[in-house]
Amino acid sequence: MLPSFANSALLTRALTHRSYLNEHPDLPGEDNERLEFLGDAVLDFVAAEYLFRQYPEFAEGRLTSIRAALVRMETLSEYANRLDMGSLLRLGKGEAETGGRARQSLLADAFEAVVGALYLDQNMEAVKIFVEPLLAAEADRIVSEERDRDAKSILQEWCQAHRNATPHYRTISAVGPDHAKWFTVEVFLGNESIGSGEGTSKQLAAQAAAAEALKKLEVGI
Repeated sequence: MLPSFANSALLTRALTHRSYLNEHPDLPGEDNERLEFLGDAVLDFVAAEYLFRQYPEFAEGRLTSIRAALVRMETLSEYANRLDMGSLLRLGKGEAETGGRARQSLLADAFEAVVGALYLDQNMEAVKIFVEPLLAAEADRIVSEERDRDAKSILQEWCQAHRNATPHYRTISAVGPDHAKWFTVEVFLGNESIGSGEGTSKQLAAQAAAAEALKKLEVGI
């Protein structure tokens, strides 16, 4: 269940996709993109604080990889599904007819927007009351099943522990039509390129780049 809002207009805005306003230009209000930006930052903080308290034995690198798993698009869309958020979204007709209510990216964005709206409507404590039960259940699964242990997470943990630095990723190219793009991503440590990879999405290409970097660094997965 979504939390109660003192200012219901904030919740309405959080659930409004830009496609809805594009089809209803006469309506007042804004879409949820700015609230999504704020919610992303608030959610990162709440997740980090929760993990810091919950897992005092874990080093920074492991906490970082678990947080990444907690707030990635697939996980956020699951939170939204548990709250039946898809049925509440205000979407344009075309977006709705092409499966927008079940699209992971839209659901994840809407969840972040609701978090941002709740922060503005009330305070950080209200956000924690809303979010932490979702984080707790998911964090338990992530830790017990080691679902955070993908190539990117392992590379980040290793680099922080052994190089005191965080790897960063750069999209080198994206070729092909929109429905069948092929991405090349390179991973850097400082200014040094340590791996590259390709895939049908930026995420898959980044994972491939991280896997190549781990191989070069002789770090096992």
